[in-house]
Amino acid sequence: MAIGQEIELAKTWESIEQQLNEYPAPFQGADVTYGFNLSGTEAGEYVLKLASQQAEVTAADTAGADCVLSMNVGDFYKLLHGKLNTTSAFMMGKLKVKGSLGLALKLEGILTKYRF
Repeated sequence: MAIGQEIELAKTWESIEQQLNEYPAPFQGADVTYGFNLSGTEAGEYVLKLASQQAEVTAADTAGADCVLSMNVGDFYKLLHGKLNTTSAFMMGKLKVKGSLGLALKLEGILTKYRF
């Protein structure tokens, strides 16, 4: 992975955490941990914890997450920009979900409330 790409992904995760914490209403009442196994040029594992109207992002092992989403980094960016439907991506094999598919769908609904 190129250093520039690492920085871009790090900035994306910072933006996600910042925006979720500035406007927590869409995930009010949530107590869930999402894991992201990203493959491709910016591969890595990340955890997004939503609890007590706070969001926390860490680069960490996803093993303990309630729902783990595995996808290519390009598809991850499409998901963030509302250009990837989780159901379609799952059916086409672009997205693998370990845990509750319902939680993955809920995440898509939350993310559509923000601009990353």
